[in-house]
This record gives sequence, C-alpha cells and structure tokens, in this order.
Amino acid sequence: MDRRTLLKSGLYMAGALTTGDAFASQRIPVIDTHVHLFDPNRPGGVPWPEPSDLVLYKPALPDRYERLAHNFGVVGAIAIEASPLSSDNDWLLTIAKKYPLIVGIIGDLIPGSSEFAGELERLHKDPLYLGLRYGNLWGRNLVEDVHRAGFLDGLKLLSQAHLVFESANLNPALIRTIATIAERIPDLTIVLDHLPHADQPKAPAEIIEYRHSLRTLGGAPRVFIKLSEIPLEKNGKVSTDVSSYRGNLDELWNIFGEDKTLFGSDWPNSDHILPYIETVSILKQYAANKSRTAQEKLFWKNSILAYRWHPRLPNQPS
Repeated sequence: MDRRTLLKSGLYMAGALTTGDAFASQRIPVIDTHVHLFDPNRPGGVPWPEPSDLVLYKPALPDRYERLAHNFGVVGAIAIEASPLSSDNDWLLTIAKKYPLIVGIIGDLIPGSSEFAGELERLHKDPLYLGLRYGNLWGRNLVEDVHRAGFLDGLKLLSQAHLVFESANLNPALIRTIATIAERIPDLTIVLDHLPHADQPKAPAEIIEYRHSLRTLGGAPRVFIKLSEIPLEKNGKVSTDVSSYRGNLDELWNIFGEDKTLFGSDWPNSDHILPYIETVSILKQYAANKSRTAQEKLFWKNSILAYRWHPRLPNQPS
C-alpha cells in the first residue's frame, strides 16, 4: 500500500469510528464476493490484463488484497476467474489453498464442451471450487451459446452439484437470456455480476422488457445479484457521493430484496475507476440506512446462501 493510500485509509477509518460506520462500530464481518487474482510475473504470463494496462498489470494476489481490505472488516473473499484457460482453474485453486482468506473460487468452464462433465466432476472434488462464470466474456456470447447442443444439460449438471452459475458484462439481451435459464432450471444458483453497471435500454418497449426480465430474476428462488461496479465516470469525473447512484441501487434493491444481494468490490479491476477505499465506501454509505439485519445479509450472510462456502479462519462467520 503506498503512503497516499495508507493516509487515506487511516483518515477514512478515523471518520468511521466517529460516525457509526457499519464496518467499524457494528463490527459486521464482510465477505467480498468478487476479487480477481492473477500474476503477470508467472511463467507464460496471463491472458488478462494486457501489459499496456498500467493500472492493473502487476501481481494481484491475496496478500496485497488483504492489506487493503482488512481495515473494512473483510474476513474472506471469493476469487472470480480472470482467464479463459482451463489450466487456470487449477492455478486459482492452488493460490486459494495457500491463503485461507480466500473461501472459494469461481472458475471458467464451457458447458456442453466435450471435457465439461469430466472437468466439473474433477474440480468439484475440491471444496474451494464453487462454480463457473460464463457470459459476454472471452469472445463468448451466452445469448447464442445457450442454444448449442449440451449447454443447458451442462448447467443442469452444475445445478445437481449445487454449484454456482455466474455471469457478467450484462446487457438487456443477456439478462433476458439468463431469466429464461432461471425459468428452465429453477434449482440452478445464478449470480449476476455488476448489475448496477449493466447497459440500460433506451427505447420504451425495451425498457419494459428489461424490467420484466429483472422482475423474473427477482422472483426466481436461486438468483442473486452483486452490488459491484457501482462507480461510473461521467464527463471525465467519478462521483463518490452515494446520492449519484441511489436511484439505480434502490430499484435493484426493491426488485431483488435484502435476501438476494451481495457485496463485491471487483478488486483490482475497480482501480480503473476508483481506489478500493472509495469503491467500498460508496456501498457502505448506501447500506448505512439499512437495518443491521439487512447489512449482515448484504455483507456476509447472503454469500453463504449463494455460494455455500465454508469458513477457513476462526473469524469467518458461518
């Protein structure tokens, strides 16, 4: 942590202790359900981020994350895939095993592929393997791929194993497709990443259809959303005032409710917009007016319902 960030963190926590901050005074443990781990220095490099990305292209490993996050009561995190390479499922598991702060990982597999069933069975033997992510990532298109032979059967295998299907880079078409998946496989646990950041439709008919899809997902028994990627850049500036985002967050909260929302920081990818401290503080400000029960659900309880992870450290709740 550099000196400027350290000073900011100290000032933030000092303020938290005097304002009844949820993390500091109420001592609510936090599970960050969305961090990315990678190491550009490893042999062969990484598929992401690119070397030209001066913000991200450096090791992002649990020890670096913990130095940032522990001041906010973070006691555990879930590592989300950052690579389409099948071998990186094992790399991510290897890293997670070394750091008990990581309570599980979401890997990368292709449902319906010839190796899917075998790899899913193999990876599922490790209790840290919690599921897979598939969406508009790595050149894939869930809207089209869901119609491929064997894809839905693969998701049914995932559901039978009580593992998570996660998706990201959301837009109206993708959300509509995921709503269809939720209807066809109601027992499948689905987690939607970065929903506050999803592309919004403009035409009136598309807005109606989009909100219908969200309500369908909100009513599905095993669908959860992450309040992650909240900050937005407008006209070259990024607001850290929660009032800039409250309308969108309220709409999502009203649809999905306190039982189906999760906290995720998107570290270190979030550093493109704001440092970790400001990113977390926006959601902290938003949650401050919620009941303690709702805050506990948001910051840790719902993560257990969604991911079924198990504690690895004494301070991780269960």
